[in-house]
Amino acid sequence: MKQIESENLIINNSQEKIYSFLSNFNNFGKLMPEQIINWQSTENTCSFTIKGMTDLSMQIKEKMPFHTIMIIPNGKTPFDFELKCSFVALESNKTESQLTFFADLNPMLSMMASKPLENFVNMLNIRLKQKAEEAGF
Repeated sequence: MKQIESENLIINNSQEKIYSFLSNFNNFGKLMPEQIINWQSTENTCSFTIKGMTDLSMQIKEKMPFHTIMIIPNGKTPFDFELKCSFVALESNKTESQLTFFADLNPMLSMMASKPLENFVNMLNIRLKQKAEEAGF
């Protein structure tokens, strides 16, 4: 299984607030790039279209309060994956955040998708930092 990690980012907000924001897919949609269209969500599930590519559905598999959120496919997907969102409190209002994408990719798909997936997890983590620090939750 291919493992793609975002950069570790330090976010100037509490671990609890960051976890609470990201553990609800209704908030998760606010972090998506413009290539994501037809976003629909509940607290624990979401579906969307990657413009010009495919439709995807995801669900929250597991929540470990304030530390980890595990996201998995919900229904048919081009490949099996897990997205792990991890948070570590450094101080009361300072949290380290990292997103890790685990994907079951064949060698051809791995060559084509690795860089876009790396860009995706980094972009999500950067947008989470921006949302937490600029606008607050």
